[in-house]
Amino acid sequence: MTMDHSIARIRISREMREAEVALDEALIRQSNLMATMIQARRETGASPFTGHEALLRLAKSQQTLLSASGDIARAHGAMLKVQEEITGFDKCPPNEPMGIADEDDRLFG
Repeated sequence: MTMDHSIARIRISREMREAEVALDEALIRQSNLMATMIQARRETGASPFTGHEALLRLAKSQQTLLSASGDIARAHGAMLKVQEEITGFDKCPPNEPMGIADEDDRLFG
């Protein structure tokens, strides 16, 4: 089965956006978890050092996600260059990467 350029662009655009959204969601969830861990330590009267190792590991995982977010942004930019080379089209739909493209809605909505 073959895929034409417009379908490839739409699918890649949608999946790129989903990956970007997933990374942001993971960062939000980790931030909420860290806040809850610190709040629980404080409100239960635990020592200020209780859970310190877990907090350090969580902070390291957040840093990894931030790095991954930067990598996906660079991949996004690289794919724009590929798109321009193949189709001559060099822009994302409005509100990309986080918005919903009208073309996506027509084809997949």
